[in-house]
Amino acid sequence: MPKMKSHRGARKRFSLTGTGKVKRMKAFKSHILTKKTSKRKRRLRRAAVISTRGEAKNIKRLLQV
Repeated sequence: MPKMKSHRGARKRFSLTGTGKVKRMKAFKSHILTKKTSKRKRRLRRAAVISTRGEAKNIKRLLQV
């Protein structure tokens, strides 16, 4: 049986930290930025860690880890 392929959409959106947590980028940073404050835009640049254990488990399964 051939190797399992990782979900390419998930691979582009999520990455794993060294400790195995799932990292993602924040939404709402692509357009309509003029009405958003500098502070808000600066915070949207940061990556976030997925806190829900079930969600992280599903994403790891898609990434084939």
